[in-house]
Amino acid sequence: MASLHNRISRRELKEKLIQDPTPRITISFYQYFLIDHPQEFRNQFYQSLHSLGVLGRIYVASEGINAQISIPADQFSLLRNYLDTIPPLQGVRLNVAVHDDGKSFFVLDIKVREKIVADGIEDPAFSMQQKGKYASPEQFNKMAQDPNTIIVDMRNHYEYEVGHFTNAIEIPSNTFRDQLPMAATFLSDKKEATILMYCTGGIRCEKASAYLLYKGFTNVYHLEGGVINYARDVKEKNLPSLFIGKNFVFDERLGERITEDIIAQCHQCGVAADSHTNCTNDGCHLLFIQCESCASAMEGCCSVSCRDTIHLPQEDRKKLRKGKDKGQHIFNKAKDRLEALRLPNEKKD
Repeated sequence: MASLHNRISRRELKEKLIQDPTPRITISFYQYFLIDHPQEFRNQFYQSLHSLGVLGRIYVASEGINAQISIPADQFSLLRNYLDTIPPLQGVRLNVAVHDDGKSFFVLDIKVREKIVADGIEDPAFSMQQKGKYASPEQFNKMAQDPNTIIVDMRNHYEYEVGHFTNAIEIPSNTFRDQLPMAATFLSDKKEATILMYCTGGIRCEKASAYLLYKGFTNVYHLEGGVINYARDVKEKNLPSLFIGKNFVFDERLGERITEDIIAQCHQCGVAADSHTNCTNDGCHLLFIQCESCASAMEGCCSVSCRDTIHLPQEDRKKLRKGKDKGQHIFNKAKDRLEALRLPNEKKD
């Protein structure tokens, strides 16, 4: 029987996968359904996926499952067959990555959470059984052409920054938990309007659609399969893409290019750029946008201070990291941090 947890260092696993020529496919899927015993479900799920060579990040909760994974290409049909043995996952949509080399994940990590999407909702009257209507990519394009349709982006601001649908409203927030009440308040005088919501893979906008209905909105839709499914569908059907730029994804790739438009700027020099990176300094790892020129000049760091730090002896770096909470630096959540990222008036070589 497979161990229920990974026992090998992530660094070793990463090196092993980089050297492995086996073709892999990156997939995301989710489903809201009642799981009576999440820990038991998690353990069985881990064993079954481990046997198929699945890597990735999966959250299991009493409200359902949220998965971002990669799998050997020749095991894809076996994965589908296995998921079909679980009644609520029978025929579940598998969103296949648009641009992918299969190196998106290096370990299988399945965690039991209170919810698969943290929402801050405590009212037992709220139910995912009452949710908005799906809009297919074709329906989305058609509805988006109506000037009375309100398109709402239910992703974090750093996702919106590099790519979004034309005319989409951003609900700038640090977390989805904060974003839900903000969206309801912002749209409070539009309860009878047609509201079209979207997110990366569908899981957040599906819950957001249910939340707006719970708050008294009457005509709510959400993009089926999110931006990932939309990008693949418009490409296969040769439809115009109303999404411009890059779709941020939560794996090693940090983004899938949907169109050639670059709508964001380097956080350090201000030139057009949309490549996210994590600061090279192990004591920081801030997520930010950096152009190639700044990446070279700053050695992949977000600030002069971090650049100086990476050249210190290892023991000194360990002392600087000791007791430091990096949680808030994993993603660039606060917009006011963008100014802090800008370099002093340095002259580039």
